[in-house]
Amino acid sequence: MDREIYGGWVYMMADRYRGTLYIGVTADLARRVMQHRGGAGSDFCARHGLHRLVWAERGEPIDACIAHEKRLKRWRREWKFALVEKANPDWEDLFPLLV
Repeated sequence: MDREIYGGWVYMMADRYRGTLYIGVTADLARRVMQHRGGAGSDFCARHGLHRLVWAERGEPIDACIAHEKRLKRWRREWKFALVEKANPDWEDLFPLLV
């Protein structure tokens, strides 16, 4: 599979409203969120109990998603909160919308 032609997702997981955030990138968002919820997604998410998908954005190609993820990780915390709240003001879990 040529990763440059397939898209992906940049996403944020949280434990609660304006709580701890995790930013990641994946080609299969539903599968990746299930991994996080099962404790196998990342050590950081498992350690901090991040099970709530609060923001996600589709992009193409996957390399652009990876670059966007790296930019977001450098953002100030308040900017990340504003990005989430623009699309999801109540920080609801968006996972049910995927399945």
